[in-house]
Amino acid sequence: MTDSSYPSGLTRRHVLGAGALATVSVSASVSMGATAGAAHAAAGPVVTQIGDSTLDAAALYFVSYDGLVNTESFQLNGILTEAGHQYAAWYTANRSAVIARRALPAGPWQTLTLPHQLSVNDSHNVISLGVSPADGRLHVAMDTHNNAIWYAKSVAGLTANPAAFPWTADRFGAIQRTLDGISLGSITYPQFVVTPTGRLQLSYRTGGSGNGTNELAEYHAGTWSKLGRWSSATGSYTAGGTTSTTRNMYVHGLTYAPGGRLHVAFTWREGNSGVLCHSGGLANHDTGYVYSDDQGRTWRNGAGTQVGAAGGTPVSITSPGLVVDPLSVDHALMNQESQAVDSAGRPHVIISYVPGRFTQCVSSYAAQRRQYGRAFHVHRDAAGAWHKMEIPVALNSTGRSRIVFDAADNAYVVLPYARIVAASAASAWTDWTTLYDGTTALNAFGEVVVDYPRVSAQRVLSIMYQRKSTGTTPSALRVVDFRLGS
Repeated sequence: MTDSSYPSGLTRRHVLGAGALATVSVSASVSMGATAGAAHAAAGPVVTQIGDSTLDAAALYFVSYDGLVNTESFQLNGILTEAGHQYAAWYTANRSAVIARRALPAGPWQTLTLPHQLSVNDSHNVISLGVSPADGRLHVAMDTHNNAIWYAKSVAGLTANPAAFPWTADRFGAIQRTLDGISLGSITYPQFVVTPTGRLQLSYRTGGSGNGTNELAEYHAGTWSKLGRWSSATGSYTAGGTTSTTRNMYVHGLTYAPGGRLHVAFTWREGNSGVLCHSGGLANHDTGYVYSDDQGRTWRNGAGTQVGAAGGTPVSITSPGLVVDPLSVDHALMNQESQAVDSAGRPHVIISYVPGRFTQCVSSYAAQRRQYGRAFHVHRDAAGAWHKMEIPVALNSTGRSRIVFDAADNAYVVLPYARIVAASAASAWTDWTTLYDGTTALNAFGEVVVDYPRVSAQRVLSIMYQRKSTGTTPSALRVVDFRLGS
């Protein structure tokens, strides 16, 4: 499927139903004016900066895959809040893994150094943090890109009662290459998520880009176990007269809704680059969606049909009813972008690519994303229909964006360079406007990391960012805080 062009100065809102794609073009200025009257007394999106603190005045800096190892937005979580304290992780200029904490709202940062140093200059090898609520442990996964995990966990009670524990490295156990003896093999993209029942899960990819599968492990009653593989690498995809028979599913997140449903939006990446119109592109295509009502054991498409099971028959490209936004491989679609759910449990996804009005054949992934890339808001309504709208702000970056909500379900998207755009729930998220531009104020390098638990608990948006530098010259790693809503 090609992405059709539409006139400059217009935004586009799609309604993505079970049948044909309906397209409505609306002037951005008219849309914003028309929805203002419908908003009634509902509070619109507001951001108020309330802090900006330094984690490391000279953190490790090198550009790899157009990103920094300390601020790749997919790491979930590089920064997180639990029980009134905030935790952050990064690599220092000497490559050491550091964990910091502070008492909120603005206590001083305390740091400790783990006995591990980053093994390679690869921005995939981020540090991810997770908390197991049942025993109050902080879990750390790091330094993985198709290799065995480096893993450590704290003593019990550390996050539940932080005042009782001095912040020292001996509060963490030894660095392991397994999850307490459970081997994961070679993995990439470790991401922790907490279930509605308080279990800690670890999502990760086995295999490689274009030929890999997603798996889940679970920590319960102090023990790790593997739920198994839930996505498949097999099946056929044909484009440009070429067929690809391997791929991997890149998830935009694993997000539990208030009612307990686990939502996952994703894109596929093909193993055979021959499906591309030009070798300078990237073989990502389509936005898909599945959900689970049993914490990742079984998976269903949007219509409710079971399409996969962890440890059984996995979700594959041939599973029915997965695609909610068709897009060919030729538009530099980003993988692992962003998703969130609103208070009603409706999933919202941010995707980004080069729209067809600029080109139908991306020949230089990085250069043309910087020149033409745009982000889109895709969400599902209560009736199950999907809607899509372009956010009318140029990306000017290869990087990913993050989406969060305030208490009134207004949506805030943190674009690269810590620019914050927002849309009101009253407008059905159509009145996008820029609220904050960190390009100059913060001098952030591209992608940033967001503290999702703090947004949920306190409606405060903490953004971890690293300042631009050159070559391998270390630069400041900082956290800026915004209160969301009036």
